[in-house]
Amino acid sequence: MVQTPANERIKILLVDDHAIIREGLRLLLGHLPTMRVVGEAGNIQDALSAAEREQPDIILLDIELGADDGLEQLPRLLAAAPNARSLILTSSDDRETHARAMRLGARGLVSKEKAGAVLIKAIEKVREGELWFDRTIMGSVLNDLARGGSGRKADPEAEKIASLTGREREVLALLCEGLKNKQIGEQLFISETTVRHHLTSIFSKLDVDDRLELLLYAFRYGLVPPPSPPSKSKT
Repeated sequence: MVQTPANERIKILLVDDHAIIREGLRLLLGHLPTMRVVGEAGNIQDALSAAEREQPDIILLDIELGADDGLEQLPRLLAAAPNARSLILTSSDDRETHARAMRLGARGLVSKEKAGAVLIKAIEKVREGELWFDRTIMGSVLNDLARGGSGRKADPEAEKIASLTGREREVLALLCEGLKNKQIGEQLFISETTVRHHLTSIFSKLDVDDRLELLLYAFRYGLVPPPSPPSKSKT
């Protein structure tokens, strides 16, 4: 079997205050030919040092770090490793906590109750620039953020928006519905590679860096209607 060069593997930093959890994650991820655990930490200070030193691609962060709030420390970790994307691990099913993770810059969230294969898939997708959140959570947070920025004038952005092609608008609309690259390709009868090319062009034209910024931009400037807030289920 051909091995993936070490410098091409996804570099992962594990941040969890339970040594046995870190060991389990290291065993799960470390043997994969596409991933490499470059560091681990049980507290925020060690995590910041490791993030700055190793410059990981993915920071796998537990939502609770002993006495520290893992989410509150997330912006500091991302500042220490600017090119990293964060994926939150949690045993909590509190929707507001999940929404808070997204607001603070997380690119995905995986429940500790999920199988290892789900975590691996989430890491791969987040590394590719996709988001890994429940659609209802995404809709609620993006709706709130879009409302908060609705007072901005769209005129300076009109030229950027006008430069989008019809196909790029189709890709953008499907992305805002929560579809992944493969699903967008299936809907439009184009390859996943072509979808990625369209997204790269859209990012460049609208001057955004990733999918989350693109979603916010689209809702803020009316390229797509804001998502409806999730309806509350009756008990």
